[in-house]
Amino acid sequence: MKIALTIAGYDPSSGAGITSDLMVFAAHGLYGTSAVTSLTVQSTVGVEDSLPVAAETVRHTLECLHSDLPPAGIKIGMLATAGTVDVVAQYLEAVRKSTSRIPVVLDPVLQSSSGRELLSAEGLEQLRKLLLPQVDWVTPNLSELGLLAGTAVERRDQVEPAARLLQRDYPRLTILATGGHLGQPDDHLLRPNSDPVWISGEKVESTSTHGTGCAFSSALLSQLILGEEPRAAAIGAKRYVAEAIRRAVPLGHGHGPLNHLWPLRM
Repeated sequence: MKIALTIAGYDPSSGAGITSDLMVFAAHGLYGTSAVTSLTVQSTVGVEDSLPVAAETVRHTLECLHSDLPPAGIKIGMLATAGTVDVVAQYLEAVRKSTSRIPVVLDPVLQSSSGRELLSAEGLEQLRKLLLPQVDWVTPNLSELGLLAGTAVERRDQVEPAARLLQRDYPRLTILATGGHLGQPDDHLLRPNSDPVWISGEKVESTSTHGTGCAFSSALLSQLILGEEPRAAAIGAKRYVAEAIRRAVPLGHGHGPLNHLWPLRM
């Protein structure tokens, strides 16, 4: 059984973050390990508070896990502070030196859907400087793509220029911009030295959409660990999330969780 590591925040409602990532890994037949970066107070209604885990605790966790359970791939989500960004960047640098190439997917969790800041401005700068040069994939939504590229992204015709701006600064980076906020929820895939591709999506009417970005990036990593080539992995992750929304049972009073474990109940 291959191991997938998630470095992310803890959502007590299990719609997003560490616990949802672990369910996605399990649904793909992978063994999940985790390093918690922040404790959040949230439910399906929204995020009320967050408490970052000390960067040194994150460092110790990563070192402890890697010595015993080295991963076949790494997903990075909410990092919360500049100090934790530094620690994760140092960990990736050590991993790259000590092991064969493994996929690393960054889901740049910068704000909650309600607009609450989940990574400081200093942390965002450190992410640009230290993490983006080391990861293989980044999976921003439209607003996150705009923050990373330094330009407004609100419409479909703004996605490709922003992705090219970002790839200009990070030529080895594969950018998979998610289009869930577009009228037609297509995703934009831009790989190094390749023409851009739009991956078509379907609009699934549901209130069970909490944590779709977390699930998508974890599903993408799972597909890559299992040996899928990039475009097929992106398509597979998109199909997985669409079906997880479609099969979800409404829970809570806000945007409820997906049915992360649907492949195990077929």
